[in-house]
Amino acid sequence: MPLPLMTPALTHPALSHTAAAAPSTPLGPFGDSAVAWTTWVTLMGFVGLAALALLAAGPAAARTAPGALDAVTARLSRAALVVGLLAVPAVLTELAQAASKTGGYDYAAAWNSLYDGSNDGRLSGLEITFSLVGAALVAPLTARSLAAGRARRWLLGTGLAAGVIALGSTRFPDAVPAAGNWGRTVFSTLMWMLHLVGGGVWLGGLAGLLLLAAPGVLPAGERAAFWSVAIRRFSVCAMGSVAAITLSGLFLYWEHVDGPTQLLTTMYGRVLGVKILIFGALLLLGVFNQFWLHPRIEALRAGGDQRPPATMLLRRFPAVVAAEVVLGMALLFVAPFLHGSARNQAYQARVAEHSAVAVPAKELPKLKPKQATDSTWVWGTLETLAVVALMGGGYRCSGRLAARRRAAVAGAPSEPVPASGSGDLVGI
Repeated sequence: MPLPLMTPALTHPALSHTAAAAPSTPLGPFGDSAVAWTTWVTLMGFVGLAALALLAAGPAAARTAPGALDAVTARLSRAALVVGLLAVPAVLTELAQAASKTGGYDYAAAWNSLYDGSNDGRLSGLEITFSLVGAALVAPLTARSLAAGRARRWLLGTGLAAGVIALGSTRFPDAVPAAGNWGRTVFSTLMWMLHLVGGGVWLGGLAGLLLLAAPGVLPAGERAAFWSVAIRRFSVCAMGSVAAITLSGLFLYWEHVDGPTQLLTTMYGRVLGVKILIFGALLLLGVFNQFWLHPRIEALRAGGDQRPPATMLLRRFPAVVAAEVVLGMALLFVAPFLHGSARNQAYQARVAEHSAVAVPAKELPKLKPKQATDSTWVWGTLETLAVVALMGGGYRCSGRLAARRRAAVAGAPSEPVPASGSGDLVGI
């Protein structure tokens, strides 16, 4: 739940006896972020592809193109199988990088750390185990002879659950909370789950839509009807994901940032600012998709448009989705550069400014975690209601806009379809 900002005091008990030079907050090695990026892409990609097949593309195909249900499910399942299997070496590489004492990759130490009795070892083991379990569950659906069978929903549902556990284990607590800290730990973990699963469903789903837009998946005569229903169903998932990301992001902002000025004055804030800008660009493209592109696809469907798929869909829709996927990949690449907290970086800089004796950076004092008050929960509740209302209202408005375009096309006199394929979604 998002919470209002609190400004820490300018002094700290440690200030009277601790002194330090200005702390350095580098971005960190590029290679480390690239390895972390690979882990996030594979884990979140599996969740998004499985969710798309289960909640949007599969039901849309069953309703509008039953004969293509096997092709749709098989294509998404094959992609999910690949990223699910790739998650295993990605996680091991990240562990090997952390285990190496020479700056390289110690895969033997990484493998031995799995289920070694420590909480970190158990969590790392869960990441790999449930990635393999999820991949194994969707593997039968890669065969078209099984992709449309009765077990489709069960396999996709349990595979999705396994993927969520694998993704969530990256943020599960690595130690038992203190007696009075259970509530905060559970709430913080829930916010991280909303953030990660929401991002996975949204970004992985976009990648899946791009795969389905390639030729050879759907019969030409059923593509307009399929995309109309599939995009509408995915919009529900996407808007729910955006709401989850926004609300959890506001909580994480409250937890790590004390005011907008820290977005410019600290390294954490500047990286977060870049992440917010990319997220904003993604939202703008989503708005374009929801309020401009989808109503025109609805109009094409209502008008019985039989123009070639390259004219009707493959000219505008995949281009927009591809741009969203690229921005999503960039967002995931920026995220690993977020180290520490803007609050502590700003506080330690103030400590160093008033100090004369240098101490190691790891011994610099840190602020205690923020504590929620009654007003915190009031503001958080209001923000939650506002975000939910905005997402729900946006979905209803886009649906009404699509309905109006359908009615307008249905009531308009038919016109000859250009044989050259020069017409496209822009002209509708």
